[in-house]
Amino acid sequence: MGLFGKEPKKDPKEQVREWTTALRKEGRQLDRQIRSIETAEMKVKRSIKDAAKKNQMDVCKILAKELIQSKKAKNRIYSSKAQLNSVGMQMKNQLSLLRVSGALERSTVVMKAMQALVKVPEIQSTMMELSKEMTKAGIIEEMMEDTFESLDDVEEEATQEEIDKILFEVTAGKLSAAPSVSDEVPGGAEAAAAGPESEEEEEAEGDLQEMQARLEALRS
Repeated sequence: MGLFGKEPKKDPKEQVREWTTALRKEGRQLDRQIRSIETAEMKVKRSIKDAAKKNQMDVCKILAKELIQSKKAKNRIYSSKAQLNSVGMQMKNQLSLLRVSGALERSTVVMKAMQALVKVPEIQSTMMELSKEMTKAGIIEEMMEDTFESLDDVEEEATQEEIDKILFEVTAGKLSAAPSVSDEVPGGAEAAAAGPESEEEEEAEGDLQEMQARLEALRS
């Protein structure tokens, strides 16, 4: 605390360095999320192969839908990483400007990137704090509170073409078309979920639940 309870004004160079460090940290957080999704994807792919061997087409389709959603979640995180890198580059530019003019300058690039990043659940808290600090420093304009709210991902129904493509890739062409089924596992698939008859089926069920839990966490 400074005099009369006021905080001393931060040195602009130090502030930019702090922001750059925070951005790198959040980038690593997104990398961990991507690795976590990829680990879950590998398990689900094994489950699809096991289900295909047992001709459990309904289970294959549901697992394929989970893979499609996980890829969409992963692409969203890759896009957020690109936005983070963009802001990081702009922070380097700000340091260059400081050396020349001695002041930070407003950036529309940073403004647009921060508007997108404050909506990313995995890093929202840090991005909200950074955006407020950048506003005080004059780099971006003040953003409305509703800008900080996460946008719920619009979950699009996976098309039969997407499902067939996933099944073709995972089973190396052995399974290229699964019959249309509802999101709930009917008939034999329900029986398999209710009472697995082997360790492989138990593992497949566990992998599906794990993937669903991870995706739900990413959407929340």
